[in-house]
Amino acid sequence: MQHQVMGYDRSATMFSPDGHILQVEYAEKTVRLGSASIGIKCEDGVVIIADKGKKDELIVPESAQKIYEIDSHIMASAAGIISDARVLINQVRTSAQQHRVTYDSPIDAESVIRDISDIKQQYTQHPGVRPFGVAVMVAGRNESECNLYTSDITGNYFEYTAIAIGENDDKLNEELRKKARKDIKIEEGIKLGLEIFKNVLGEKFDIQRFDIAYIKNTEGKFKREKGENYI
Repeated sequence: MQHQVMGYDRSATMFSPDGHILQVEYAEKTVRLGSASIGIKCEDGVVIIADKGKKDELIVPESAQKIYEIDSHIMASAAGIISDARVLINQVRTSAQQHRVTYDSPIDAESVIRDISDIKQQYTQHPGVRPFGVAVMVAGRNESECNLYTSDITGNYFEYTAIAIGENDDKLNEELRKKARKDIKIEEGIKLGLEIFKNVLGEKFDIQRFDIAYIKNTEGKFKREKGENYI
């Protein structure tokens, strides 16, 4: 509160005396208010299970998807301010197509997450703007295998074998540390992700709330799946 009174949270470029950028920390809290996503790298590919949250019954379900196709072999999900995510997703979609035209080859997933992270980092060091209030998860095939990455508010990114972002991420990640395995198959990964969501959400769990998509190592193609097939 003292730092707020002194005005250290008024700019994304101002450090507080103890070395914090408060606008960035506020954005991190915003991410934890957004509906969660779980990504799992499997032996035969990668899968993302995303909670769309509770939506108005009048909304057309297909217009509220939480997993986005970047290219035919790359997908992404986000937690936080989804309108912020949309801007980043559109940017890397354009970059992916430019890469195909320029090099006659598909872009790799790490280049996508790096581009997203570079944009997010820029918005932590320019006055007059705020940080992107969103964490982004990217999964896709690099050559012969699939990989999973997550970018945080500051612009850092890491590769994971399994990760959760968004609301209750601490509880979801704790469950993943206990139950995720390197030899898990895609179908098992989907079941595991839904099981973890069910354990954490309890009575709030509703299979209709979830988007599910996967990419196999052999095919390298983005495909959607229905959660009803796994309960």
